[in-house]
Amino acid sequence: MIPLSILDLAPVPEGSDVSQALANTIDLARHAERLGYHRYWLAEHHNMPGIASAATSVVIGAVAAATRTIRVGAGGVMLPNHAPYVIAEQFGTLAALHPGRIDLGLGRAPGSDMATSRALRRTLQGDVDAFPQDVQELMHWFGPAQDGQRIAAHPGQGQDVPIWILGSSTYGAQLAAHLGLPYAFASHFAPGDLHRALEVYRRTFRPSEQLAKPHVMLGFNVFAAETDEAAQVLFTSVQQAFVNLRSGRPGKLPPPVAGYAEGLSSGERAMIDQALACSAVGSPATVRRQVQAFVEATGADEMMITSQIWDPAARVRSLELLAGAMADAPVAA
Repeated sequence: MIPLSILDLAPVPEGSDVSQALANTIDLARHAERLGYHRYWLAEHHNMPGIASAATSVVIGAVAAATRTIRVGAGGVMLPNHAPYVIAEQFGTLAALHPGRIDLGLGRAPGSDMATSRALRRTLQGDVDAFPQDVQELMHWFGPAQDGQRIAAHPGQGQDVPIWILGSSTYGAQLAAHLGLPYAFASHFAPGDLHRALEVYRRTFRPSEQLAKPHVMLGFNVFAAETDEAAQVLFTSVQQAFVNLRSGRPGKLPPPVAGYAEGLSSGERAMIDQALACSAVGSPATVRRQVQAFVEATGADEMMITSQIWDPAARVRSLELLAGAMADAPVAA
């Protein structure tokens, strides 16, 4: 089976707070390492009361310090919000503290609204369009020293920090292919352009010093429990969260509600079905079958698993069941 990794938004469940959410993240990362997951990535979002990973590099440092072997990184840093030089210093520092374990995924979306972007002291006018130049500038700061170079990132310069391009459209696919970088697609919440983006990336990929051939990691939701029925109940928390977000009511992660989807309008049902189409929900056998089908349909090189589950213990258990199920899965020829 291909490597499985975890994307964590450090969810803040209703009835809890940010301190407990971050403690849950560190606990989950330790379990992920024990279970053999390959990477543990954190996502940058701002002005979201249900997400505790806004200061992404800070949380990455805490997770890396609490683990020993698992790779830890950003899935991703939203580069329009930051000066590339600052990100080089931050991730150069992380790489110096945790050699050989830090990844840097870069996204073009701001991860916030316009007002929040202004509060971040960045303006989106021009910043998003400058994303390819910002990525190349960041790669320059990680590069070796050059003759006559007056400014360098210390730490950062010469650090081995693998860069990934994140995306949910063909734009990111084209950029990742042009620069010869690995590509992570956000199919866990925006699957519409998945197959078109994969075709573009693989067809136009140009080898680089970092990567000799295309390499794709795909986001995928997993909600595993002892029975299909129990897993479907766990799934209702993220369903509620999506309806709330798309209705302009973002909040903490709601507790599960049995039969929640039955009370939704046809429009809300269609929105959820589209946004969360790349999901496996069920018992270990059901989840194994659904994950294998997705891998076969996409040719994914890695899977990035996300599980927005209200109960932290149930989230740990879901990832335990998934790891066990996939360990028992036949290896593809």
